[in-house]
Amino acid sequence: MPKVRKEKSRGLRQAGGPGIVFNTGIGQHILKNPLIVNSVIEKAAIRPTDVVLEVGPGTGNMTVKILEKAKKVIACELDSRLVAELQKRVQGTPAANKLQIMVGDVLKTDLPFFDACVANLPYQISSPFVFKLLLHRPFFRCAVLMFQREFALRLVATPGDKLYCRLSINTQLLARVDHLMKVGKNNFRPPPKVESSVVRIEPKNPPPPVNFQEWDGLVRIAFVRKNKTLTASFKSSAVQQLLEKNYRIHCSLRNIEIPENFSISEKIQKILEDSGCSEKRARTMDIDDFMRLLHGFNSQGIHFS
Repeated sequence: MPKVRKEKSRGLRQAGGPGIVFNTGIGQHILKNPLIVNSVIEKAAIRPTDVVLEVGPGTGNMTVKILEKAKKVIACELDSRLVAELQKRVQGTPAANKLQIMVGDVLKTDLPFFDACVANLPYQISSPFVFKLLLHRPFFRCAVLMFQREFALRLVATPGDKLYCRLSINTQLLARVDHLMKVGKNNFRPPPKVESSVVRIEPKNPPPPVNFQEWDGLVRIAFVRKNKTLTASFKSSAVQQLLEKNYRIHCSLRNIEIPENFSISEKIQKILEDSGCSEKRARTMDIDDFMRLLHGFNSQGIHFS
């Protein structure tokens, strides 16, 4: 008889455990090294009174350790097969009463109250999840998260660094961010194609006195071409049309008359020069530079959202 060739589902990898096939297509890479698991939990400094949010618990290697330290763990898992594994793992133990499992996509879920977040995240949701966390209220104390190495380095990059970008400045506006440790790919099952890092994020409480949508609108324009001067970035016709539209709305709401010879381009250039930013480039600008620039625009009735 001819051999029948078995085809593996794309993105699925057998992972050593009996019967569990991990779907790497949705970022399922289980942290298997107990030393790394313990280290991640230690960095979160979990207290006996803490409610801990865990995203992507997988088969529960980290969950069972957190349950030993926390008052309660809320685990958010997309894959119902792994939910069953996790339930089986704590069944009949005192920890079972301390575990709540939320089944579904964490990005589409309203986050509950929690004190700390610990997660070995699916890497494709890193950026949206970070901002979902940082805009979450009430405030949590800290998050210790596993990311792809390059993403982690972007989070902590400072002005002038090659990796400094909109993600860096937006995260650092809202939180203190520290790179804690590097984690090699062989600590996972199945191993991912990239190296990983663990990052600690502590939200600034109280938050900075700035409208985040306004802030992000400005930063987005500046970082589209981060090596260009701001004068060049603001010469884009799409940018000028948006800002002129916002300015006209601002004036009409306040019954401010706009002169017939009004030029948005000239107004923008004057604000850039007055704030000392016309020849600056986004890649070298820090939070204070952008705060000053945003205040310059807003005080002249120009808004970004």
